Amino acid sequence: MSLLLKKYRDDFAAGRSFDAADAEALLDALIAETEEEPIAEVLTAWNAKGIATDEIYEFARILRSRMKRVFSNHETFLDIVGTGGSMAKTFNVSTAASFVVAGSGVAVAKHGNKAATSNSGSADVLTVLGIDPAVSPETAEACLNKVGICFMFAPNFHRLSPTLARVRRGLCFPTIFNCVGPLSNPASAPHQLIGVWDKDLLPKMAEAIARLGTKRTWIVHGEDGLDEISLSGRTLVAEIDGDSIRRFEIAARDLGLGIDEPSGLRSRDSAHSGEMIRGVLLGQPHSQSAEDLVLVNAAAAIFISNAPDSFEGSIEMARESLSSGAAHRKLDELAAAAPLK
Repeated sequence: MSLLLKKYRDDFAAGRSFDAADAEALLDALIAETEEEPIAEVLTAWNAKGIATDEIYEFARILRSRMKRVFSNHETFLDIVGTGGSMAKTFNVSTAASFVVAGSGVAVAKHGNKAATSNSGSADVLTVLGIDPAVSPETAEACLNKVGICFMFAPNFHRLSPTLARVRRGLCFPTIFNCVGPLSNPASAPHQLIGVWDKDLLPKMAEAIARLGTKRTWIVHGEDGLDEISLSGRTLVAEIDGDSIRRFEIAARDLGLGIDEPSGLRSRDSAHSGEMIRGVLLGQPHSQSAEDLVLVNAAAAIFISNAPDSFEGSIEMARESLSSGAAHRKLDELAAAAPLK
């Protein structure tokens, strides 16, 4: 273990946050470490201490400065992404919602990875759907500008390490990398819908992204534990509009969606999640709850992009994307532009 990793393992265990001046060196030490145990010890102590706003901001700032970039011809486009870490283990809602949003005419630059703390990551389920998630930055850029939707596989855009990835998959909890990944979109999406696994992350993520810069973004957490907008109970929202932040709550039932006990939302694995996504996009959902969950999250993303005048209007745009087949056509178009080899 390097001296810096040892120092921060001990500092985190004592409840101290890192010094911003050490952020780049600490990230590089985690990337350079070839043994899994030292990384696991640091991340475990960090998790026990709790992740701080400045820590999220500094790591995201560094990743943004180093990433390979995708350039968009769209004035308005967005990302829909979750941090992972939710115990609900639903199907890949944000991936399904991305096709609905793209089908409504709002471009989507989706950033993601393979599963680290979930049953199925966005990259895993896209493979099931016949799409190559790990295309080059050039192909991703072409997909965004020509098809109106792309997927940017995080390892192709951010220089981390296979050892760090293995440690994250082996841990039973999300880490700071679950937080900074959604804040490091390679296309610098000006609008984002970001779901978090813990309500305590709402203000931290909101403050970090306000400092990093955004046009309009929602950070959301369902009271039932979803890192999505939920169907049951209320969803906590932190809206970042430029550098201003406001907090409020929404309920799907108030918008004409949702039931008291949503069913059929969990997925066993990426194959099952892919089946559920196709079902929703083809108008043959495994349950009405599955369709409603995709609808409300797609509608929120459309609303954040300022396309409609009201949330109700964004729901109608999402419904039309599904009922017209436009959402499923976007899936087919992306599969043709980025075919699985």
